[in-house]
Amino acid sequence: MKLSNYLCLGAVALGALASCTGGQRSATNPGKESSTTGVEYNTEKGMQVSSYKGIPAGPGLVFIEGGRTVLGTQEEDVTLSHDNMERTVTIASFYMDEAEVANIHWLEYLHFIRTDSAEEFYKSALPDTTVWARDLSFNDPYVTYYLRYPGFRYFPVVGVSWLQANDYCTWRTAKVNEGLAMKEGDTGKKKGGGLFSRKKKGTAAEGTTAADAKNRISIENGNTLPNYRLPTEAEWEYAALALVGTQEVGNENQEEKRIYPWDGRTTRNAYGSKQGQFLANFKRGRGDYAGIAGSLNDGAMITEQVYAYPPNDYGLYNMAGNVNEWVQDVYRPLSFQDVEDLNPFRRNGVLDPADKYDKKGYQSLIDDKVRVYKGGSWRDVAYWLAPGTRRFMAQDSATATIGFRCAMINAGSNK
Repeated sequence: MKLSNYLCLGAVALGALASCTGGQRSATNPGKESSTTGVEYNTEKGMQVSSYKGIPAGPGLVFIEGGRTVLGTQEEDVTLSHDNMERTVTIASFYMDEAEVANIHWLEYLHFIRTDSAEEFYKSALPDTTVWARDLSFNDPYVTYYLRYPGFRYFPVVGVSWLQANDYCTWRTAKVNEGLAMKEGDTGKKKGGGLFSRKKKGTAAEGTTAADAKNRISIENGNTLPNYRLPTEAEWEYAALALVGTQEVGNENQEEKRIYPWDGRTTRNAYGSKQGQFLANFKRGRGDYAGIAGSLNDGAMITEQVYAYPPNDYGLYNMAGNVNEWVQDVYRPLSFQDVEDLNPFRRNGVLDPADKYDKKGYQSLIDDKVRVYKGGSWRDVAYWLAPGTRRFMAQDSATATIGFRCAMINAGSNK
């Protein structure tokens, strides 16, 4: 028996097992050998176990700490839809884009897919700029300039369907992970044990190409990100309310509620030097999109830059107003009655089937291809700014009032 083994046996007798393994085993400290078989990792006969320091930082994302909450409308149900009754649920922690996907981000997407995708797919990814066109309104300049003119770079992309938004999420996942893999390849010869490390010295990845990066991405190495995706409706509503900002340390009760993503029952800032200024971009009343010259209220006739208004307590911008946002869920009136109370999500083909709704007889608009959107927009009155309100539209449709942002699971954590 090796001397090291005798030492470990002695340590066990003294109750100091942790000293043999280098500390308690964990994802970031798995030890040099298996704690069940004793086979050494990263050898010819052992399993490859890469170093892991936690999930890499995802570009544009902020962390949303999950927990128990009550989802549902905080406003009077003026539409009498009864489709978002209050219910206590628990949402796991996740990540979400701090701001809506902007025109510059979509143009970047178009740039890359034009170089490595079929022309048909490129054309299918083009936003519908005609969503600005109105027969009885002179919005023609927006049709031509809104997407591509430099001044609109950080305005939210619109004219994007739910299907297009999902395609963007898929592309973004691949592009970000390709970049992470390339960086790991550049430093693999220095660190070792990374995505592109080699068994022999002097053979670390040099001159790694994008093709190499794509071929060598895997879940097991822990150096790639989970999928970017649309947030679930429950995630979106939870993140928009941001009740973490009202919570007292050590108090498990949520004693404060919010109608909007900020404190108070009004849409104006009630504090500080910016007291009286509007906190979101919305339609104040009939024909009033921005106020009067010299004293504009929200200051935006149409959309506004994605960082234009103060963020909520999670650091998320424009979770009310500017543009509505697509979420993952298929729409059903009884979603919050049917779904589970841990990470609720409404998917197709589970309970409440589409054939119960008379779409063919024009008595309903509901089927398995309508998706929920949330948040209110520059063209909506304040009622729709409340995170609990919900509407739906066909997944292949687009308007000038709907955009989106991405989300991501908090991989490797039970929180």
